[in-house]
Amino acid sequence: MSDAPRVGIVMGSDSDLDVLQETARMLDALGVGYEVTVASAHRTPERTRRWVHDVVARGVRVFIAGAGGAAALPGFIASETTLPVIGVPIPSVLDGLDSLLSMAQMPKGIPVATVAIGKPGAANAGILAAQILAVGDAALAQRLVTHRAEMAREVEVRARKVQEALGHGG
Repeated sequence: MSDAPRVGIVMGSDSDLDVLQETARMLDALGVGYEVTVASAHRTPERTRRWVHDVVARGVRVFIAGAGGAAALPGFIASETTLPVIGVPIPSVLDGLDSLLSMAQMPKGIPVATVAIGKPGAANAGILAAQILAVGDAALAQRLVTHRAEMAREVEVRARKVQEALGHGG
């Protein structure tokens, strides 16, 4: 496991932290180092641009950008790097649908991988970032396999509890 940041997590506002904490939790569970900041594509474009280039120089290889509303931040990040960018739509005015559509409709040549709206998407963004990094990291790939096996075991336990609660054996 490495503490060096390999994922850059950026949010447009500190109000997005509640959602993006799911990303951090997932990366922590998988042993993937990350760096977090608040930056704005509209209000602090130069700061955002500098941060992208600075973290790449420090070893970041995947970006996760959460944004609501017009959700320009993931696209702005993607315009500054050829590294993968994963967009997390933050629930906002239209419950995050506006953010989702904004991220998913990037122009040809500047892709942003977009996950589900809110906390489930934020957790999946962490997993997707780990999967991207695991292409060149066998230990991380094994941690992902273990994570999947743990999820399967949890389903089996829950299935037994439901069967027992209903008085039906499995």
